Amino acid sequence: MTTMRTVDAVVLILEKERATEAFGLPGAAINPLYSAMKAHGGIRHTLARHVEGASHMADGYSRAAAGNIGVCLGTSGPAGTDMITGLYAAWADSVPILCITGQAPVAKLHKEDFQAVDIETIARPLTKLASTVLEPGQVPGTFQKAFQLMRTGRPGPVLIDLPIDVQMAQIEFDIDAYEPLEVSKPRASRAQANKILDLLTASAHPLIVAGGGIINADASAYLVRLAELLNVPVVPTLMGWGAIPDDHRLMAGMVGLQTHHRYGNANFLDSDFVLGIGNRWANRHTGGLDTYRAGRTFVHVDIEPTQIGRVFSPDLGVVSDAGAALEVLIELAEERRAAGTLPDYTVWADTTTSRKGEGHRKTNFDNVPIKPQRVYQEMNAAFGQDTTYVSTIGLSQIAGAQMLHVFGPRRWINAGQAGPLGWTGPAALGVVRGKPGQRVVALSGDYDFQFMIEELAVGAQFKLPYIHVVVNNSYLGLIRQSQRGFEMDYHVSLAFDNVNSPETEGYGVDHVKVAEGLGCKAVRVTDPEKLADGFAEAGRLAEEFSVPVVVEVILERITNISMGTELDNVNEFEDLAVDAADAPTALVPLAPAPAQVPVGATA
Repeated sequence: MTTMRTVDAVVLILEKERATEAFGLPGAAINPLYSAMKAHGGIRHTLARHVEGASHMADGYSRAAAGNIGVCLGTSGPAGTDMITGLYAAWADSVPILCITGQAPVAKLHKEDFQAVDIETIARPLTKLASTVLEPGQVPGTFQKAFQLMRTGRPGPVLIDLPIDVQMAQIEFDIDAYEPLEVSKPRASRAQANKILDLLTASAHPLIVAGGGIINADASAYLVRLAELLNVPVVPTLMGWGAIPDDHRLMAGMVGLQTHHRYGNANFLDSDFVLGIGNRWANRHTGGLDTYRAGRTFVHVDIEPTQIGRVFSPDLGVVSDAGAALEVLIELAEERRAAGTLPDYTVWADTTTSRKGEGHRKTNFDNVPIKPQRVYQEMNAAFGQDTTYVSTIGLSQIAGAQMLHVFGPRRWINAGQAGPLGWTGPAALGVVRGKPGQRVVALSGDYDFQFMIEELAVGAQFKLPYIHVVVNNSYLGLIRQSQRGFEMDYHVSLAFDNVNSPETEGYGVDHVKVAEGLGCKAVRVTDPEKLADGFAEAGRLAEEFSVPVVVEVILERITNISMGTELDNVNEFEDLAVDAADAPTALVPLAPAPAQVPVGATA
């Protein structure tokens, strides 16, 4: 056996567990681990400017590709508490990240030592494991268990807290004798799958709701195969967006109160059976349950047993990994097709497809200041099908989800449940690490962008190019819109006269100067006719300088984005498109209105 410091064993374990992408900040209490990383040389480290930013970078990296586990590192005390928002975002969306913190010596944990905090207790509700390791000999086993937990069942984050004397202690360790623990996932049985298909095929208008669990399971191809076998339309959730490409004939649109497609809500309200796979029945998706559930049979398949029945009791619940469930459903569907016992859903599928050409929201505005709808139209035109979008929350994200197009899994990366402001920028940097050489486009409102704007310097320092579209109305737009119900507009304006940048014309922060000061490039667009040129210039600058490029778009101050209280009660604040030219980047052009026959004429 070989004698080594525990931190040297940790680095060898990270390498063997294939977790070699780290984001963080060194500090006195975590320096032993950094010394081990330096000596080993196989862990790539990206230096963040804020530990919360590092946690979001690790999160973005984990979401970028199947099997990724981002590592977040920080010293003791405030570094750990800074990670909490990142742990929350990862926990809420079932994303595995490994957070490692330094800690005061074991003997001083209860003596109010400098930067000593009980991070294990603080982090426990937001992790699959939170542990302060007090015995050096337990370090390898704790990491071994942590990786197993992150990968088993519903994925999620862990936090391991290492007192500095535990890090420095000598232990006997042989990496060749270390093996990752077996990962188990529940699998739907043939009997369960047959019951699902019995219920589905007894319906006239079935839908599949595809949640983020399908993407986590890397099972999008299985989803599309099952949908095509059954000829049954698919409704992706926000976290499942891209599991079936937007241009697939069976993609029936997103459903919800905010992030939705008009045809998606219409298709759902016309359904009589819903098979949910890997989804949570989130309230922004369902709206009121009375409307959502009326007249429909529900089956819920999820990897986490306690998720079934959490929001409402389905007619049938099955605990299974999404990929495993889809595999057995495909097997049985193929058998039924061969036997000629599958119903023909062609008319229903064609009906849902035809709705894609109805009721488009207008995007082709030429107003100055720019209306946000025009921004997403130009993004659709400028960025190709291989683009990965990153966003978190706000009117920018809601409107983007209504109007952008996503063509594959992990090409819409979004902090769905937690929605922390400031997540987008650092997460995008993590995505760039996870998708080297691919086009990454972040989408933020001005407030989300300002929350962790310092992380742009990380992209400049480490040559992590991406395009960050900032739609600037100098408002907390979503909160202003929600304040309408209280008949107020209170502390939601970010506008002021910037004495250093009068060219911002009262919009306040000069994002172009800030971005340039942090080592990045920036373009400001005030004319809708110049959006295409602005995006093209951003792409050229990102390629030439290998840094983040900010495209700041100056919007009209007040825009209300379509949303409502129920799936059948969504408020439209703008006129709908009246012809195809009003929504030129819609995947299915607006169907022409039927010709009006004059009175007395023969049709």
